[in-house]
Amino acid sequence: MEEQKDLPFPYEFRELDPEEDKLVKANLGSFPTNFVKVGPKGYMVYRPYVKDAANIYNLPLRANDVFVATYQRSGTTMTQELVWLIENDLNYEAAKVLLAQRFAYLDGFMIYDPEKKEQYESILPNPEKLDIEKYLELLEYYSREGSLLLASIPPTERRFIKTHLPLSLMPPSMLDTVKMVYIARDPRDVADLRGCIKRIADFFAKKLSEEQIQGLCDHLNFEKFKNNGAVNMEDFREIGILADGEYFIRKGQAGGWRDYFDEEMTKQADEWIKDNLKNSDLRFPHMEL
Repeated sequence: MEEQKDLPFPYEFRELDPEEDKLVKANLGSFPTNFVKVGPKGYMVYRPYVKDAANIYNLPLRANDVFVATYQRSGTTMTQELVWLIENDLNYEAAKVLLAQRFAYLDGFMIYDPEKKEQYESILPNPEKLDIEKYLELLEYYSREGSLLLASIPPTERRFIKTHLPLSLMPPSMLDTVKMVYIARDPRDVADLRGCIKRIADFFAKKLSEEQIQGLCDHLNFEKFKNNGAVNMEDFREIGILADGEYFIRKGQAGGWRDYFDEEMTKQADEWIKDNLKNSDLRFPHMEL
C-alpha cells in the first residue's frame, strides 16, 4: 500500500500590522512571545505555532482519541475534568493526578519561545519564590511541539487532548475519526452543569444514574473545584509563576462578563454572535436572530 502523503498546510501567515501590534502590547504588556495571524479569518496565534502548523494539520489520529476543544477561559478546565471522569468510569481516586498530566496540551508549546528564555524570567510575578529546577522542567515541557508530544504517547495508552485551535487548523478527518467535545457557548455566560453532564455522558454512550450525576455535580461545584489541587494550577504559585492574589480558576459566576463589558462592547459582542450564527442552527437562550 502506498504511504499517504502529508497534506500541504492550506493557510498563509502574516505579521501583525502596527495598529494590531500596538493593541496587543496594550493588553498583554511585555509578554515575550509574539503573535502572527493565520488564514483568511486572521486567527491570532503565537509565533512558535508556525513551526508545527503543518504537522498538527497532518496529525496521525487514533480512533479512541478524545479532544476537548475550546476558546480560552470558556470552561476548558471543568470540561476536561468532566470528560475525563465520564470516560474513566468516575474514578475520582485516579482524578487526583494533576489534570495537566491526564491531558496533553496540543498547542501549549506555542506560548513559549525558547529563543527568549531570559525574557520570561524577567516577567515572573514572584521571582523570589522561583523554584528554578521546576521552572526549567516546565519550560522544557512547553518547548516540546504538540505533534511530538502526542506521538510520544504509547499506542496502548488512550490520549486525552486539550486544544484551543480552531477546527480549520486541525486535521480535516478530525470529526470523522475522534471523539471531540467542542465548547460552543455564549462567549459571556453558561449555567447548566447538570444538562452538560447528561449531554456529554450521552455523547460517550455512558449511562449515569441520578446518584452518579449528583456526584459529578458535587465534584464540579465551583468552590470545591476551585480548591481542587489537581486542577487549580496552584503548583504554578509554588514555583513563582502564579502571582499572589491571582487564581487560575476564577469567579465562576453567571453574569461576570458585565464586570468587563461596557455598552459598546456588549453591542459588538451581540452583533458578532448574530453574524457568526446566522448560517447555523446553534442558538443561545437569550438571543433572537
